[in-house]
Amino acid sequence: MLGTILIIILILLLLGLVPAWPYSRGWGYWPGGIVGLLLIIVIILLVLGAF
Repeated sequence: MLGTILIIILILLLLGLVPAWPYSRGWGYWPGGIVGLLLIIVIILLVLGAF
């Protein structure tokens, strides 16, 4: 249950960090990359049964 909630929150954060708005284009892909990495780590932990 906790893992599913974490995945949903991380996916929403990942979608929100796409540099589509003029003020965030200077950020590059770093924020989205960090959240994507966290999403991959949580998915791996779910597959391994840590949650």
